This record gives sequence, C-alpha cells and structure tokens, in this order.
Amino acid sequence: MASVVGVFISPARKSGRSESHERRRAIAGEGLEGCAHANPPKREVLFASKEHLDSVNVEPGATRENITIDGADVEKWPVGQRVRVGAAEFEITMVCDPCHRMDELRDGLRTELQGKRGMLARVVESGEVAVGDEIELV
Repeated sequence: MASVVGVFISPARKSGRSESHERRRAIAGEGLEGCAHANPPKREVLFASKEHLDSVNVEPGATRENITIDGADVEKWPVGQRVRVGAAEFEITMVCDPCHRMDELRDGLRTELQGKRGMLARVVESGEVAVGDEIELV
C-alpha cells in the first residue's frame, strides 16, 4: 500500500526551500496551510513519488513537492482521479512539468525530471495529512 513519507510547504515563494512537517492541514480551494506556492484552482498541491526522486538522486522536499508518496507512481494517476490522504481528499488536475528552477538545484535536473516531477491537485475536502497516512484512490 502506498503511503505518505513527506509533507512539505514553502513559506515564501522566492526562498527556494521547503519546510518538512509531520502533518499539515489541507484546505479546500487553497492548498496546504502556510504554503506560498499554492496557486488555486489547479496548482494547490504537488504530489511526487519517492521512487522518482530517488532515481534522480534528490531528497524528498527538494523539488518543492508538498506530499511525497512511497509505493505508487503518481504520474500514472489520471487527471480527474480522486485521492484520499488522511482526512483530506484531492483531485488530480494536471501533470507538473519540471521548470527552470530544477536546474538551480543541479544542472540538468530539469531534463532528468521529465515524466517524474509529479502531479498537481486541488483540495476538494479539507482535512489533515500526515506522514504515514495511506493513499486511497477514490
């Protein structure tokens, strides 16, 4: 079963750093509480697969994802898929293409992350998300 291994927010858009949390509230129509990167309605939360991050040798949170998943390839979740994580429910809205900021972490990372950056979602039901929560496709 797939589960959450990381919950992250970026407190400022330009800081380039993510803060790790054991739990965070997902707010419908907004994203994760305190995250400056939330851009409603389609770009509220970014899911990434730990396996993909491992394959390009970057730590969870480094690519500014909000929720890191172990045991599932989030890139296989279709747009429109509902995903329950903890007490919150999300709807997958689009693929997140790697941007130029990925090359700020390491030259060439943007190219390495093609097809591995993750999936963006909107929060459709508010609730708390925590490390260890299981992922349920609804």
